[in-house]
Amino acid sequence: MTTAPRPRRSVLYMPGSNQRALDKAASLPVDALILDLEDSVAPDAKADARGRVAAAAASGAYGYREVTIRVNAPGTPWHADDLRAAAQAGPDAVVVPKVDSPDTVRRIVAALEAAGAPDRTAVWAMIETPEAMFEARAIAAASARLTVLVMGTNDLAKELRAEHVPGRAPLLTALSLALLAARVTGKVVLDGVYNDVRDLPGFEAETLQARQLGFDGKTLIHPGQLEACNRIFAPDATEVDRSRRVIAAFEEATSQGRGVATVDGRMIENLHVEQAHRVLALSEAIAGR
Repeated sequence: MTTAPRPRRSVLYMPGSNQRALDKAASLPVDALILDLEDSVAPDAKADARGRVAAAAASGAYGYREVTIRVNAPGTPWHADDLRAAAQAGPDAVVVPKVDSPDTVRRIVAALEAAGAPDRTAVWAMIETPEAMFEARAIAAASARLTVLVMGTNDLAKELRAEHVPGRAPLLTALSLALLAARVTGKVVLDGVYNDVRDLPGFEAETLQARQLGFDGKTLIHPGQLEACNRIFAPDATEVDRSRRVIAAFEEATSQGRGVATVDGRMIENLHVEQAHRVLALSEAIAGR
């Protein structure tokens, strides 16, 4: 039976320098939080934000929500101190920007372990450069601690000199490479952010595209995007009902010595049954929240 991963439909960035935002996050209907020390924090506020984020991550205040810390990128003046503080806070994961190679992953893992990170603290690698796209499979396979690939679509578009357009044609090759890397290595992959928080129809269209492509969830920059993201990435009632009928029909066929069945006029094989089990497991995990 195929088991569902932990739900990561919605993954919301929260500015680490804003205590009010960190407090509010504990009441939001979000699957995972990224407490941010990078882009949302000014250079002169990073040291203060580091302590605030580490305390929040260690507080246990966020309930079922997966709590991660995004550190500053390798090579920046804050990276090493961020990693040490994150390791000691022991979040569910440490999110690392600008991961371009498997060697970068191994160095990050070694630094976290040297700083005392608990076994449960995973690494989420942001892949957001052309080099990272070509190295995506090796990055994903570099360590068992690395469990999630996160698309940095804004930085990637900048590096490609691409425009942000509906349908994201300039980014589809990179999105597909990341998906392939995640699936071949058994890792989770999250789509990048949608920048216009006022454009909910555009956000819904891009989120639906991400689900159709195969992403496990999407990173977000505003709580107003949560409802649509959670809805789109969750199996709906029709999908759940069909999954149950697929499993039942295949079990009946198997009991009669047949390897295929038919549901709604379509042939059902074992691969469809595996997907049906995954849909039901994901639906149950979401309902349990």
